[in-house]
Amino acid sequence: MLLYTLYEIVGYLISIIVMLVIVQFVLSLLISFNVVNMSNQFVDAIWRAVNALLDPILRPIRRIMPNTGSIDFSPLVLIVGLQILRIVLRNLVLASM
Repeated sequence: MLLYTLYEIVGYLISIIVMLVIVQFVLSLLISFNVVNMSNQFVDAIWRAVNALLDPILRPIRRIMPNTGSIDFSPLVLIVGLQILRIVLRNLVLASM
């Protein structure tokens, strides 16, 4: 039962990270197309907070991945890796029951 509880906690944390990646992606699109302005303090605060949370996770992925020009695939790699981790953990929990 403890293993299932830990799996649930890790699953929630993975969901939070995935949502942060999606927020960062949408916000970067809105900024690049001038829908929102970075001089707005609220937008700037959210942008800095999301980047501060995700940069330590994305930086090692960016170092490993080849340079693809202006397209950054590291958030996609992060999401796929987290989903694989979730599947592996789920199967470990199911195998232990």
